[in-house]
Amino acid sequence: MLPKHLLIFAKAPRQGAAKTRLSAELGRAAACQISRTIAYTVIKRLSNDTRWTCLLAVTPDQFTHVGRFWPYAAKRVAQGRGDLGVRMARPVRELPPGPVVMVGSDIPGLKKAHIVDAFRTLGKAHFVFGPARDGGYWLIGMRRRPTAVAPFPNVNWSSPSALEDTLGNIDRRYRVAFLEELEDIDDISSWHRWSKHKQKLTKI
Repeated sequence: MLPKHLLIFAKAPRQGAAKTRLSAELGRAAACQISRTIAYTVIKRLSNDTRWTCLLAVTPDQFTHVGRFWPYAAKRVAQGRGDLGVRMARPVRELPPGPVVMVGSDIPGLKKAHIVDAFRTLGKAHFVFGPARDGGYWLIGMRRRPTAVAPFPNVNWSSPSALEDTLGNIDRRYRVAFLEELEDIDDISSWHRWSKHKQKLTKI
């Protein structure tokens, strides 16, 4: 059986550079702490699992080995140069054979069950997406058979059309599947929605 590869894309949670929209509304220190807490929790939750190999893809590159930002167990690599599409396409080309799933580190609702579901779905589909509330996506998975071409050219990242643009790059011969919608934390509205949802969970 081919190995399963999980990549978690993460931006170093530095004050003033992390979650700029959230910083403008909550202040730099609070936004940085939120970013760091969510990233640390998600990375630790997903990285320690023998069902897949996990890599933490870090940007900026010089923070790849700054241990205080990342859970100790996470194996880290630099994302490298280029826009998000270029940086995501790189592991699609370079990783050993096997399906690849890529996620962000800013989705507090992301669980191991979502990753299991994504890899299971790739047994039937060539691509799988986890759509996000803002028109982007929190997960993309690729079987990489019969092709390892990444569908990222001309995608308008951080826009409501990011998912639509990516889907437009996929040949219609290939099967595409979707997981449930989740939300990343980018601004005060998404933070308030998640906070209310988390409070409801604690009451169950």
